[in-house]
Amino acid sequence: MKKLTALILSGIMMLSLAACGGNITKGSEANLDPLTREDVIQLNIPSHVSWPYQEDWKVFEYIEEACGATLEITAIPSSDAKTKYPLMFASPETLPDVMAFTTKLRCDQYNEGGAIIALDDMAEYMPNYNAWLDSLSEEEYSQYVTVRKAYDGKVYYTPAMGKEKSSGVRAWLYRKDIFEKHNLKVPETFDELYEVCKQLKEIYPDSYPFCLRSAFNHIDASGPSWKPYWSTGFYYDFNEGKWHYGASEDVMLEVITFLKKMVDEKLTPSDFMTISESTWQELMTTDRGFIMPEYQTRIDFFNGLGRTKNPDYDLHAMVPPIAREGGVALMNRYTIDPIGMLMCNTKDEGRIANSAKFLDWFYTDEARELVSWGREGETYEVVDGKKRFITDEKGTQPNSLYGFSTYGAYTLLDEEATLGLESDEIAETRDLVLSHLHDEPTITTWLAHAPEQKDVIEQYQAALTTYTQEVMTKIILGQEPLSKFDEYVASLDEMGLPELLEAYEISYNNVK
Repeated sequence: MKKLTALILSGIMMLSLAACGGNITKGSEANLDPLTREDVIQLNIPSHVSWPYQEDWKVFEYIEEACGATLEITAIPSSDAKTKYPLMFASPETLPDVMAFTTKLRCDQYNEGGAIIALDDMAEYMPNYNAWLDSLSEEEYSQYVTVRKAYDGKVYYTPAMGKEKSSGVRAWLYRKDIFEKHNLKVPETFDELYEVCKQLKEIYPDSYPFCLRSAFNHIDASGPSWKPYWSTGFYYDFNEGKWHYGASEDVMLEVITFLKKMVDEKLTPSDFMTISESTWQELMTTDRGFIMPEYQTRIDFFNGLGRTKNPDYDLHAMVPPIAREGGVALMNRYTIDPIGMLMCNTKDEGRIANSAKFLDWFYTDEARELVSWGREGETYEVVDGKKRFITDEKGTQPNSLYGFSTYGAYTLLDEEATLGLESDEIAETRDLVLSHLHDEPTITTWLAHAPEQKDVIEQYQAALTTYTQEVMTKIILGQEPLSKFDEYVASLDEMGLPELLEAYEISYNNVK
């Protein structure tokens, strides 16, 4: 796929904006001059509960000084996004200049009616972004740019680079200290997983050794254990070049048969589909949960909690067990950085141009260094020739202390800096975990749909997903017999499965 070209005239830009969002109000004139303190960028960012936005974060101080503009930052709690964002997008008058989002799919929700400006249409104001595009190989372009494309083939959501080894990584995790204490074998197959869970149940009768949560999300992550690229929902099989609905396949029957056995014998929480975060955390920190497919970063999370009561607590990564013949010791890949920024169509030519220049700065070498590490002596030091973050007496993580790698604070990052945010425990098994991820990222984490395909998905998918979860849950809990599965599969065509598969095929062909 060819790279984007770097020359689009300002006049074309204005016509494009007018066509997709009405006339531009000339509140200020666009120009190619560098940003100055008189240029105000209204930046709206989510505030995550794990690292809530702090006004004294160094990263935004550095960004403001280096890019040249004055930043007006508004932080919205992530929990309020569903209610506040639609209100903001209701009118250009309520939009900021730039918004940071938690996922591209959320950005795609608002990419209709001209509310967002494509980076492609602002090329005249974004020489650094275009130079970065031109520096990419075809493989890199696919990895970093294609996954940011909207249904029309344009990029509205800033491509990001540098967190591929840390963002969204899934792994199989187990209590290494418990396994070593009782001389238990780390399972290599699901048969061995079942047997070791029975052993753990005997030792810890109140436990649920296979500590699943979050419905089928983590079953999906470990889908390749059953079949390459498989998940319970819609997935693309790169070996076949074809879309599938995993819950309609024979593999799903094997999955729910296994889960039913684990629930029946109280080896897995019976409420794993709906278990609360607090209950799950309690199981994992009180010697009642021992093994699970999860986010790799949970190693740091649980080791921090667990060691407050038990200094020997050691959650560790392992090789994914294989579930059946034809499965592989891999996890599905979700390592596409979900965080990005977009330009809002405020209908003001000057503000839009300044937004483009602001985002363009993030694609400079200066920006990559500054938003990754900050400044020597303030946020990092050099020890034995290597950079190391300076932390406080509490050992606060640099993202919480300085704002590094948070919403609206980067596009390109130094990989070493992102890895420096993690613990020695994660670093110890990082190569093992990364070597057991599928080669291709999961497409449904980024795929956008044109209005026609979106209509089909809105018409059928919610009902299909709800029906699937209801039937599978009842079978797992013994409220329906396993024979119900055949009846379930036979009814899927009437619920729109063929139309949905066609919609996914068209949408993927539009951007790949």
